[in-house]
Amino acid sequence: MSQKTYSAKAGDIKRQWHVVDVSDKVLGRAASQIATLLKGKHKPTYTPSIDTGDHVVVINADKVKVTGTKEQDKMYYRHPRAGFPGALKITNLEKLRQRHPEDIIINAVRRMLPRNALGRQMMTKLKVYAGDTHPHAAQKPAAFEVEA
Repeated sequence: MSQKTYSAKAGDIKRQWHVVDVSDKVLGRAASQIATLLKGKHKPTYTPSIDTGDHVVVINADKVKVTGTKEQDKMYYRHPRAGFPGALKITNLEKLRQRHPEDIIINAVRRMLPRNALGRQMMTKLKVYAGDTHPHAAQKPAAFEVEA
């Protein structure tokens, strides 16, 4: 029996497409399962230093649920003009849901991935849509049920 650790190579990676419906699912629980799919930790060929993950299409992002008083209390900070006075923009979850509901899922998943070039590469495989339609039907994505 071999005692060598398996390390995936670029040619060994088989990427699949998953569609995730997050309507009435808790934000953090759904985001952690989406991050697992993007990283590839659900596969036996997972290698930490290589992007072995799958493509994920998230639909109904505007219907994601949060618990407690996060709808008014959870704040999102951004710096559109970093380095200039008054550049910090603050918005809460309720206003962000009205303007850009996709950003709620994108922010939650991005913060669960590595903060380096590998994490940025994983984020390119995430597609988020506010409604229940998406233009990725040609890839034949399989339905993935999040347990949230």
